[in-house]
Amino acid sequence: MEYLRNKKAGLNFTLEDTIETGIELLGTEVKSVKAQHGSLNGSHVTLLNGELVLLGAHIPAWQEKNVSSAYDPYRTRKLLVHKKELLGLAKILKTKGLTIVPISLHNKGSLIKLTIAIAKGKKTVDKRNTLKEKADKRDMDREIKAIR
Repeated sequence: MEYLRNKKAGLNFTLEDTIETGIELLGTEVKSVKAQHGSLNGSHVTLLNGELVLLGAHIPAWQEKNVSSAYDPYRTRKLLVHKKELLGLAKILKTKGLTIVPISLHNKGSLIKLTIAIAKGKKTVDKRNTLKEKADKRDMDREIKAIR
């Protein structure tokens, strides 16, 4: 089941390859994610001190009143990947024009996983074309339903 999705990732980036990673969450964050609270919009993945981390994701605590005042919903969260994957992703981050963006938070059994994608930024013209294609497809689907 998919808990959270970065809806703007497909609009702002051309997604090339996806990878499933683990994510280190606190107990209150797990419950909050399972209730589909939070957002991946505007977040990104980077390397810090030789570790892959998620920056800018908003995952609130499940019960705000029971959490200490020092809790930060935008805190840096460690991502769990194999060493070979980490080395490959490190090379990709050094490549100019490529970045890594989170796509979705979902479950796999009893675990919560984060799907990340290697992405290339789109220019404004490309974004307009994407929106136009989406609108054309929606209109075609409406016409087909009207004919039936």
